[in-house]
Amino acid sequence: MNVFEAVKQSVPTRQAAEQYGIRVNRNGMCVCPFHKDKNPSMKVDRRFHCFGCQADGDVIDFAARLYGLPVREAALQLAQDFSIPYEDGGPPGRSRAKPPPRQETPEQQFKRMERYCFRVLSDYYHLLRRWEKEFAPQTPGEEWNPLFTEALQNKSHVGYLLDVLLSADLGERAALIVEYGKEVRNLERRMAELAARGTAGRSRHHKQSAAAQER
Repeated sequence: MNVFEAVKQSVPTRQAAEQYGIRVNRNGMCVCPFHKDKNPSMKVDRRFHCFGCQADGDVIDFAARLYGLPVREAALQLAQDFSIPYEDGGPPGRSRAKPPPRQETPEQQFKRMERYCFRVLSDYYHLLRRWEKEFAPQTPGEEWNPLFTEALQNKSHVGYLLDVLLSADLGERAALIVEYGKEVRNLERRMAELAARGTAGRSRHHKQSAAAQER
């Protein structure tokens, strides 16, 4: 089959969206990358459809719009990114010379960084909300857990940053990315380290159970 058929059969739009940094909730809804979307209004499954701006199509249409590519280039890029074989080009392999890296325009680079910052900050915001509940002191004299303190200190500010990325004008969003880009990358690394150690997901109940067993 040709590259168009191979890609459409192999990659659902949801998989491509997540691969390219777009956060999709368990209902298959995400913030639409094609208009200023405040709440998730795009449904992604095998195809995609936005109930806000009416953008609609298959996975190739999605990649073409996301990166500003002609549809054939978008199909070829998907085939490369997901290692999909096709008759008129074959699978990417060691014997095949790889095409040169796709050069992003400044607009595409900005959109990619904007999606990246939103994803990391959103993950951190949900983590802060969980820490605020799980590690809240149960008695007036109980010492505050550092993660509970961090949640109280940072939750409102992170929520404000997310609001800027969702609804502010281009200048404010660009200024946020420039100012907080390095901090967001450090934050992503820290969350990965916490997850690896199990700190991020350990609840008060688990800690109390472990303490009870030790006693």
